[in-house]
Amino acid sequence: MDLGLTDKRALVLGASRGLGQGIAEQLVSEGADVALCGRDGEAMAAQATDLANRSGRTARGYQVDLADAVAVAALINDVTNDFGGVDIVINNGGGPPPGPVADVDLDIVEKQFRPVVLSQLEIANAFLPGMRKRGWGRILIISSSGAVQPIPGLGISNTLRSSLIGWAKTLATEVAKDGVTVNAIMPGRIHTDRVDSIDANASKNQGVPVEEIVKASHATIPAGRYGTVDEFSKVATFLVSDCAGYVTGGSVRVDGGYIRSI
Repeated sequence: MDLGLTDKRALVLGASRGLGQGIAEQLVSEGADVALCGRDGEAMAAQATDLANRSGRTARGYQVDLADAVAVAALINDVTNDFGGVDIVINNGGGPPPGPVADVDLDIVEKQFRPVVLSQLEIANAFLPGMRKRGWGRILIISSSGAVQPIPGLGISNTLRSSLIGWAKTLATEVAKDGVTVNAIMPGRIHTDRVDSIDANASKNQGVPVEEIVKASHATIPAGRYGTVDEFSKVATFLVSDCAGYVTGGSVRVDGGYIRSI
């Protein structure tokens, strides 16, 4: 199946590893040109060069800290100058610090609002007019199962990521007639370095072998295993493809059945 992504221009946030990196790889394999963004500028530049050499497509690396409004503005300007705009925006940011919400410091919530919500809206909004003018565009939010099934101990993340879902659903209804789709994709437990780190910390805190932690985690997932980055990134790539032009305003789960709600 031809996904119709040849020569499309994509901006991928959080592309240095894990889910963002996997999506960038898939997009390039489908013929897209990619702007890869992350907090380590040198690493992003090296990754982009490697990807361009392997694929023959245009790939450029950019340094950006989503907590820094000036850096976000510079990213928008640089990508616009280098690519002349983008057709696809993959919104993907790191998670806020863990903890309950009953006694959370509201200054921390306010500080996390910038990288988790505001910067992602700013980047999408910057490229949206061009998408609407061309009659084709894709915005995809890498969300979390916590947006629909709150994760204990991740109160700030649950709160802020839910707000992005509301924004995406609202925007989708406003721009659908212009050929622009807006969707969210919700990963369950996808096997990344971050998941390995979470399991290792749980093992240390509980004083049990990490194998037991992984086994217990697998038991909470109907599929009985963690998902792979490849599985996740292929679904994400489909959602921003030409084939998914009639899919908008949705929240697609890639979770092995982990989320229990309908």
